[in-house]
Amino acid sequence: MHLYKIPLSRSIKQILMMFADSALIVVALAFSFTLLGKDFFALDQRTYFYLGIATILSIIIFIQIGLYRAIVLYMGLQYGFVVLQGVTIATCLLAASYFLSRTPLPSDYSILPIFWMVALLFIGGSRFLAKVLLQNLIQNFRPKEPVIIYGAGSSGMQLLVALQNGDQYLPVAFVDDSHIMLGSTVHGIRVYSPNSLYGLIESYSVRQILLAIPSATHAERKEILIRLEHLPVHVKTVPDLFDMVSGKVGVDEVRDIDIEDLLGRDIVPPNPELLGACITGQSVMVTGAGGSIGSEICRQIVNINPARVILLDTFEYGLYEVERELKENLKAIENGDDIEIIALLGSVCNRAQMENAIKSFEVDTVYHVAAYKHVPMVEKNIVEGAQNNIFGTLVSAQAAEAYKVKNFVLLSTDKAVRPTNFMGATKRFAEQVLLAIAQRGKGTKFSIVRFGNVLGSSGSVVPLFRKQISSGGPVTVTHPEVTRYFMTVQEAAQLVIQAGSMATGGDVFVLDMTEPIRIVDLAKKMVHLMGYDIKDENSYRGDIAIEYTGLRPGEKLYEELLIGELVTGTEHPKIMRAEEETLSWDILQPLLTRLSNACQGIDLQEIRAVLMDAVDGFEPKEEASDPLWSLNSGSDTAATETQQPAPQKVTPLFKD
Repeated sequence: MHLYKIPLSRSIKQILMMFADSALIVVALAFSFTLLGKDFFALDQRTYFYLGIATILSIIIFIQIGLYRAIVLYMGLQYGFVVLQGVTIATCLLAASYFLSRTPLPSDYSILPIFWMVALLFIGGSRFLAKVLLQNLIQNFRPKEPVIIYGAGSSGMQLLVALQNGDQYLPVAFVDDSHIMLGSTVHGIRVYSPNSLYGLIESYSVRQILLAIPSATHAERKEILIRLEHLPVHVKTVPDLFDMVSGKVGVDEVRDIDIEDLLGRDIVPPNPELLGACITGQSVMVTGAGGSIGSEICRQIVNINPARVILLDTFEYGLYEVERELKENLKAIENGDDIEIIALLGSVCNRAQMENAIKSFEVDTVYHVAAYKHVPMVEKNIVEGAQNNIFGTLVSAQAAEAYKVKNFVLLSTDKAVRPTNFMGATKRFAEQVLLAIAQRGKGTKFSIVRFGNVLGSSGSVVPLFRKQISSGGPVTVTHPEVTRYFMTVQEAAQLVIQAGSMATGGDVFVLDMTEPIRIVDLAKKMVHLMGYDIKDENSYRGDIAIEYTGLRPGEKLYEELLIGELVTGTEHPKIMRAEEETLSWDILQPLLTRLSNACQGIDLQEIRAVLMDAVDGFEPKEEASDPLWSLNSGSDTAATETQQPAPQKVTPLFKD
């Protein structure tokens, strides 16, 4: 137990404070008499009796107005008003006691304002003094870390009060861009300009700066972070205003900066009409619902009042988690009890299950998210990658077409554009399958939404970098020139839903990812903003080294979003429509037959050949890393040709 925590119950402490206030009222009255040159102890017994009654009534009033409910250590401005109110009432009771005792008030009622001021000083000042002493005592036994608060607005002031009442951080200065605030003092802390940061950091030995600018846009925050990047401090932030107001987090909950602040990307507010067109009042299915992107799409969907949400995934735990979370979220949604959540454990390659689910739950819209997306993993598991990404899309699309689903949206990736890896090739083949089915025009509006990397998704570099930095490094980057597009998972989900609502059939939508960023630059910014220096040939005394591990199998330096050059805008500024050539169903059908037979026979050379025939520009490396590759492509070609078993009849995974 800390020394500053007195081992007394709360009720005993309140009783002690009542006795202390009673004594302070009497002392304040005696001191007021002395200031007027009168003798307080010369009053008659009747007057003392009524003054005693007034004192007791004052304590009762103090109890009623909540003067003893507050903890002294955490007193704020509002508590000062309670003290003011209590002392004012006590002064009125004093006047009443004089009236009832029929004792003339000293010096023509001047005793009343003097008593009011003295009692306010004694009762309020004693509490303030106790708070200061307790804070100093805490500081002596648990030293606080000095910090600078960037932002002297309302959030900064709330943060200051929260930190002063806590036992971890000691605010020593405010920094603000506003010239109006410069030089002023907020709760005893002075406001400086950003140009004073170097001096403040050295003077107070500051190691952390806390950003208290939750209302700033991402672009504004990026500009501030650029200024702070090379300072020898760890930059953290407080939650945004919505989270604080909603009670999800406290204002004193500080955390590492969000990576979207480094990107400076501001989200365009969603169009409510586009959001609800394919969802409100409808039955919606999300495949791959247990993944990071699929689960976020589900969260967005339940807020748009669907009739039913069908969650499909092979990942049991992920499916359980998203179902539990969505059902919990429904409690806070108006008419949430009317929304049905159904979790289906299964594969998109299971034709019977897909058809049965779409038919049974009368699905209106399908968001096909299910896919294997990790490039090195698919490179080492080519058969399963082709099965899941290509035939999973085929089976889902045909089931949707057969049972008159209104909208089918396929989530694709920038790696499908001129792919150099098997994952990208399978996703591009899946795109072509969907577009070929769309050409038949049997009622379902098929569309594709293509975008780049999603922050916070499984496999994202950001949590990996943060973990590596916290562990002391090194931070691993594949290549110094590798660049990627980035978007937050929340924005991606909103844009996918809105893009699908604009589909007319056979559409390829491309999300505006703004400018790509170099991964090594992202790593360096994260190192600097977490308070460390880069250790390289120019700085041997740095903290965190960056190591280049080389491009992984199938990985490209640069990613692209467009195959052709024909791009038009849409009614949403962040969504573009691309016009791209694709294969007809007559051409794709024999390729799918070959691919189906190759997958069932684990013929990796044939899978490779089919993908090269189907996907323009796909040229994989000869040295594939799939463990099955070496087992099924022996070096003795002649022996293989003579000893191959008789071909078996294979049932295709598709319908005409």
